[in-house]
Amino acid sequence: MNSSHRRLILIGLIAALLAGGFTGWLWGDNMHAAKNAKQEHMEAGKAYRALLYSENTKTLTARIEKAANDLKAARADKSYHPDDIRELERKLRMEQRALTNAPAKLEKLRTEQTLAKERFKEHSASYSFYRITSFGGKLFLNLLNLLVIPLVVTSLITGISALGDIRHVGKTGLRTIIYYFITTSVAVIIGIVLVQIIAPGIGVEESASVASKVHGKEDLTILDTILRVFVDPANKAKGAFPSNIFAAMSQMNVLGVIVFSLFFGGALTMVGEKAKPVITLFEGANEAILKMIHLVFYLLPIGVFGLIVGRLAETGGGSALWTELTRLSLYAITVIGGLGIHAVIVLPLILWIFTKRNPLKFASMMAQALFTAFSTASSSATLPTTLECAEENAKISNKAASFVLPIGATINMDGTALYEAVAVIFIAQVYNIPMDVTMLVVVFLTATLAAIGAAGIPEAGLVTMVIVLNATGLPLEGIAILLSIDWFLDRCRTTVNVWGDSVGAAVIDTLDAKGA
Repeated sequence: MNSSHRRLILIGLIAALLAGGFTGWLWGDNMHAAKNAKQEHMEAGKAYRALLYSENTKTLTARIEKAANDLKAARADKSYHPDDIRELERKLRMEQRALTNAPAKLEKLRTEQTLAKERFKEHSASYSFYRITSFGGKLFLNLLNLLVIPLVVTSLITGISALGDIRHVGKTGLRTIIYYFITTSVAVIIGIVLVQIIAPGIGVEESASVASKVHGKEDLTILDTILRVFVDPANKAKGAFPSNIFAAMSQMNVLGVIVFSLFFGGALTMVGEKAKPVITLFEGANEAILKMIHLVFYLLPIGVFGLIVGRLAETGGGSALWTELTRLSLYAITVIGGLGIHAVIVLPLILWIFTKRNPLKFASMMAQALFTAFSTASSSATLPTTLECAEENAKISNKAASFVLPIGATINMDGTALYEAVAVIFIAQVYNIPMDVTMLVVVFLTATLAAIGAAGIPEAGLVTMVIVLNATGLPLEGIAILLSIDWFLDRCRTTVNVWGDSVGAAVIDTLDAKGA
């Protein structure tokens, strides 16, 4: 996808955001009323049919006859206690009263159904518009969801196989992988802690609702929780190590698919020449899937418009717009705050501890690469500039830079992983879905590992967020809330990704020079 196409999609995205927000604000109340009227009409009809079936004259007469016969038999049987006879008399009176009241109850439900139908007719145009626009949003989400498993499998296998034989990666390769895994894990932990503290998706009025949902959850020990993440005894297709990979794919067990893909990709690197056709096949498949994702993103404006309009219609119409904007602002502050902590505190501290370099001077040396990352929102597109800054400005050896930075552009996504963790927990908060320890562990593992599949392409974080949402069983529709600001946060997290790559190259270069 070239820069002109990205600009076109960005312009369409901004237009869709403005149009969706304005439409939701202007017409959202009508759509919300239409949706509620439709629901009321369906519920009233269902209640009327249920009552008509259970309390019609024939059924009630039969129940009265049975109650009368039971009472007669009890009175004839001297062994019955007087209290039991009084209970049967009460039951007979209740059945007789039900027969008397049945016509009035049926008439009341029929009236409610008629009134709901009339209210729906008043807003039928709004309801039709809501259905059509929300269909566009659901279509976009379904297309993304369709590509999740193929993307995970092909991108991880090609990413791992690109490292070469894992038995011969050497000290430099081992240090690089360990560094990237640790920094990504730290980034995810920062995101999880920050979003739990700030809780941008939880309103004051919703706290009681969340507490009530947490109460009564299955009580598991820490050991049970950890074991369930890896092997779920209730479902063998779930967990990080499912017994059947195809069942795991069909049930969207993303964590299990990630583990299998990493294992399979590592095994391919050890096979040698015979594995080259297989690796080539997966590389071609990965290119095809990325192309499909690019094509799907041409529908992004339509999807965003439909998702935003649908979201506002479901949450209260135009009056809900300000609530959504407040939540979105807190969410953006949480993400940027987490990225800031990781980029300004954690990574500079690592740089100073291992290299004794001044973080500010090092950042100024890498400034061109960081600005390029913010402009392009792509680690891969920034790679040539990153290599040039690292070797010429920061004086990192060619051996370290040429090995560490290309790998980092593919598998090191600190900012993306942090963003995914915050986004997923934020969506859970918005939908009042409590995140227990098991789900938080799954978020940590999936966000850390799925970041490897981000592949450094623009908007790939949005696709990998679908991966984490599927892993935790959260609604994909929650993405609608985030799309309005994702284009900006994408640039912020990409800049952190490149900054993490640069620090990693400096650290590995120093360790190699020391011969440690």
